[in-house]
Amino acid sequence: MDASVNRIPSSKEERALVFGIRLRGADASYLHNSLDELDFLLRTAGAVVVGKHIVNRDRIDPSFIVGKGYLSDMEKMIREGNIKLVVFDLNAIRPAQVRSLEDRLKCRVVGRTEIIMDIFARRARSADAKIQVELAQLRYILPRLKGLGGVLSRLGGGVGTRGPGEKMLETDRRHIVRRIASLNRKLDKIKKHRDTARKSRRSELIGAVVGYTNSGKSTLINRLAKDDLFVEDRLFATLDSYTRAVYLAEGRKCLLIDTVGFIRNLPANLVESFKSTLEEIQNADFLIHVVDISSTDINAVIQTVNREIYELGCATKQVVLFFNKADLLNDNAAFNSVRNNYPGAIIGSASRGAEVDELKDRILNLYDTSRKRCADRRTDASKQDTASTDKDQ
Repeated sequence: MDASVNRIPSSKEERALVFGIRLRGADASYLHNSLDELDFLLRTAGAVVVGKHIVNRDRIDPSFIVGKGYLSDMEKMIREGNIKLVVFDLNAIRPAQVRSLEDRLKCRVVGRTEIIMDIFARRARSADAKIQVELAQLRYILPRLKGLGGVLSRLGGGVGTRGPGEKMLETDRRHIVRRIASLNRKLDKIKKHRDTARKSRRSELIGAVVGYTNSGKSTLINRLAKDDLFVEDRLFATLDSYTRAVYLAEGRKCLLIDTVGFIRNLPANLVESFKSTLEEIQNADFLIHVVDISSTDINAVIQTVNREIYELGCATKQVVLFFNKADLLNDNAAFNSVRNNYPGAIIGSASRGAEVDELKDRILNLYDTSRKRCADRRTDASKQDTASTDKDQ
């Protein structure tokens, strides 16, 4: 089976409507920010967002999400705007709801999870990333096969459907289970390869660059390492973890690892499938948390990343907070707010090189205190290797 997950070209004519559901008591500003982010996600996926709408509800309708009364308005918007795609700002939509909505609206209906997976499919370049994305999509599809029924047979490509493809979606459950098992075996081999690579870096000081998607992680590594990692003003521009050497001073260097960006409500299947990649964060001596200072919701962005770091068991690691894109600020209000709320953080610009030297100095201060941990790690690893060899014998 073809492991490629980005073989379906995007359609610039895929016109979409976005709907957010505001339940009673929900934070309006959070919902607006989430809709703006979903707009960016859709544009990254290749769709044209025609409009964004918020629907006030006491509860989510079990059949149509928005309720029958609002469906007539949606049908009118779809007809007048030549809409091909309706996207709800919900993590997951029940198969029965998808079926009911598509039968009524005569267009495709997806949720936030499908769009994020679609972007991961588009961005997957290496064999590792393609395997991990396909595995995540199959894990998402498998429990939904029975409920989706005829919906799957109507999928013909486009935003929210990129991945294993129509042919695989129509195969039986056992075939998909076998495919998942095959992909897991491949990931096990990848994990062993990563473990071997880590052994060669036992004596090095290692830092992982983490942050919200599109915060400028790769740009920062390029500036520090004087390299040319792929950079683009799009969400999830890179999915692979790259390691680059950064020279801090004469005779002193560290290794920095670029990692997958986080986002609010990141699908659990993606986190699970990218576990071997995210382990790079767990094995780092320190973290550089990159934050886009021009973000409209800085606190929520930081909390999202901190939550993922906690889930990975890395909450106790030393963290250097770097607020990036300071050159995009038009006034000092955001600058002063960050300075007051996050004392000790570095505010700069990776693209301009502002305050990057201060960041290198901060890492250099970690160098001496971290050398003992590197030595301890090297000793522990040697003991494990010896124990493994004795066991094999």
